[in-house]
Amino acid sequence: MSYGIYIGNEYTESGDAYLAGYGDEPSSHWLEIFPRKNYKANDLISVGVSHTADMPGKRIEIPQINHTFRYIAVNYSYYKGVPAPITNGGLNEYGVAVRDIWSPSRVELVNMTPKDQTGVNYSDLARLILERTRSAREGVELIGSLISKYGESSYGGNSHIVADANEAWVVIQFSGGQGLWAAERLSSRSIRVSRPGYIEEIPINNPNDENFLYSENLVSFSKNQGWYTSGPFNVNKILGDRKGRWAGVQWMEDAMNAIISKGMKISFEKIVWALRTSKFTGDTAGYGQIVPLNSEQLQHTRVLWHAPIGAISSTFSPVFMGQKSVPIEYSKHRYLTVGESHRFMDDRKIDDGDLDSVSFISQEIESSRSAVMECKRLLYLILQDPKRFHLEVLEIFTAREKELLKSTSDMIKIADLLTENEQDELAVSFLTYFSKNELKNGLDLVISLADSIEKRSRILVNTSDGNIKKLDQLW
Repeated sequence: MSYGIYIGNEYTESGDAYLAGYGDEPSSHWLEIFPRKNYKANDLISVGVSHTADMPGKRIEIPQINHTFRYIAVNYSYYKGVPAPITNGGLNEYGVAVRDIWSPSRVELVNMTPKDQTGVNYSDLARLILERTRSAREGVELIGSLISKYGESSYGGNSHIVADANEAWVVIQFSGGQGLWAAERLSSRSIRVSRPGYIEEIPINNPNDENFLYSENLVSFSKNQGWYTSGPFNVNKILGDRKGRWAGVQWMEDAMNAIISKGMKISFEKIVWALRTSKFTGDTAGYGQIVPLNSEQLQHTRVLWHAPIGAISSTFSPVFMGQKSVPIEYSKHRYLTVGESHRFMDDRKIDDGDLDSVSFISQEIESSRSAVMECKRLLYLILQDPKRFHLEVLEIFTAREKELLKSTSDMIKIADLLTENEQDELAVSFLTYFSKNELKNGLDLVISLADSIEKRSRILVNTSDGNIKKLDQLW
């Protein structure tokens, strides 16, 4: 389960479109900046799932392109047996953002999925969009062409939101091994929440409608199965879970639309709230991302706001496309990383030839603090007494992010001025220094809050009843 929200640029205070969300995975998460890469003409990449996946299949190799783009993403180490590293999306140098969100297919489609399925999986699609596309429309077309050529490896149904500064698309990929997919365009005056991803009615009688794309067999297959005869073609009712907009989707879309109905615009702070509200966010939220999309932004100052885990116990900090690196505290650690429990950080194992017993994490990284682990610690301390500790953490995070939003805007202006004066390397160094320091400052704040709450909770909170404290979550 994952969560995505898109706000068109005509509805925001800044005039930027926004794509935000998080992934619901319990395994380890880490932040990476992937550089541009050049490949040889015959290079291949491995895609799909293996026989060990929850819905098994066979890995295949497909051609790599000659040149891939720079992008920022969060990877994680496990979901339903899909080969790691796995990504739910991020932002690339051309201002294309993508979020992967589950979208359950109807049971019959899940059951007819071949046990030896082949083709791109949901993570492959998100990564390839970031590596290869310059617009949201290109992202949709890439999904369609990859599924048509190679098939799709499903875990039960999935969707993506692909966005740029001007538009976004919700793309649903259906189980069944039939290459079924559908896409709906979201405009600059759209608000869309996906959890799960959904598309309702498609105007199949108007195949040239610029707001919809879908696989050639979408309608004919549905007819052949007896799932559709005539009338409106409601994708969710015919091929999905038939639940339409889930309660949480309605609640958040209504909350955002209420702001617009009052003649107001949606602020960055309100988008943070959409990811932080305890109605949605708890222990299952693996991380948070907020991406402002502006067509006039220079490549190196494109920014992704990152929270190491669900934003209820972690604060957002800016990560720039052009920066050289991220702090090692935010990189891959052993905490919750699948496969690390039987490995050692002892290089003598290499000398003995026992490579499977050697950790994939370096001693340098593992000796640093883990942002994910520290934020999880704060979350579990908050949950000792949510009424007492939740509001104070929220107040501090909100104050920090309000100030940081302003200083980040100033830093972007300075970096752009340096670039205009042909001081690109200085601009990149400047952005790297600023982002790395703010990421570390955010982590320091989390640790300080956790230390304070731990000391007070030992005195103030009675946990002897053994009851697990919970937030008031909608899902």
